[in-house]
Amino acid sequence: VRRPGASTMSFCGTSLRSIGAGKKRTVGAAERNREPIWSALADVFASVPGAVGRVLEIASGTGTHVAHFAAQNPDIQWFPTDPDSSCLESIQAWTEEEHLPNVAAPTMLDVTADDWPVEGPFDAAFCANMIHIAPWECCEGLFRGCSKVLRAGAPLCIYGPFCENGVYSAPSNAAFNDMLRERDSRHFRR
Repeated sequence: VRRPGASTMSFCGTSLRSIGAGKKRTVGAAERNREPIWSALADVFASVPGAVGRVLEIASGTGTHVAHFAAQNPDIQWFPTDPDSSCLESIQAWTEEEHLPNVAAPTMLDVTADDWPVEGPFDAAFCANMIHIAPWECCEGLFRGCSKVLRAGAPLCIYGPFCENGVYSAPSNAAFNDMLRERDSRHFRR
């Protein structure tokens, strides 16, 4: 995620804990939600015409999700991306320590860029916890970029704390939104 005219914005350095002595890191929320997210993704992937063989993960963060998903189905090749080099190191550490040959080397990606440094077409894309913590330009960039790298009819799966009819599903999500808006007024509920 990049703010136009600003340095990289990343939450990879907050609320993280290291695992072991290496560069592998995680976030508690990712550990808690990885299985329910995988269950939903598996259902979506099963409904896609043709086989889902290549999935682009945008804003991969620590790599907790991609490592879990790749272990669940070795027939799917995952392509993780993130704008933060420390996150790319963590993703690589997960991939190596978990022995996941179906995860490509992580790629630095600025979603607002006109051209993405990834080789499509992809059969699906997944993005967790990005569009609610980034300026609107990043959301627009996500859709614009995916329209260029996904094959026709491929799903873009998005996970995050969204509002429905202006109401959050949990008070903690409303508090999180308030905290983000204090940091940057361009953040707002989606």
